[in-house]
Amino acid sequence: MIALDTNVVVRLLVDDDPEQTRRARRLIERGPVLVVPTVLLEAEWVLRGAYKVDRERIAHTLRNLLGLLQLSVGSADAVAQALEWFERGLDFAHALHLALTVEAEEFATFDTRLATRARRITARGIVVP
Repeated sequence: MIALDTNVVVRLLVDDDPEQTRRARRLIERGPVLVVPTVLLEAEWVLRGAYKVDRERIAHTLRNLLGLLQLSVGSADAVAQALEWFERGLDFAHALHLALTVEAEEFATFDTRLATRARRITARGIVVP
């Protein structure tokens, strides 16, 4: 199995470099490949910041990517939960942080905006120390 870096994932998603996109597709077709949550986190940041892609399109694009048969995602359940919360209004990074810490009883943050949004979306304890 080969793990993909963010730049390979972004090439697949935006197709802005035909040669690199072709090579990335060929790599996935050979499969299997792995995408870890931190790569998805960085890919979302690149799509939003550098490519000005909106939340709805990012969520749709990431879901399509994760649906590829040859692709495995690390912490798949947490990533699926994070995408759901992202679609419901949480920042993707925050959603991923929350989803990856399910073994904790509470999530502490000084970010009151995050705490307010997360309380609306999750049943987990969000605390502001």
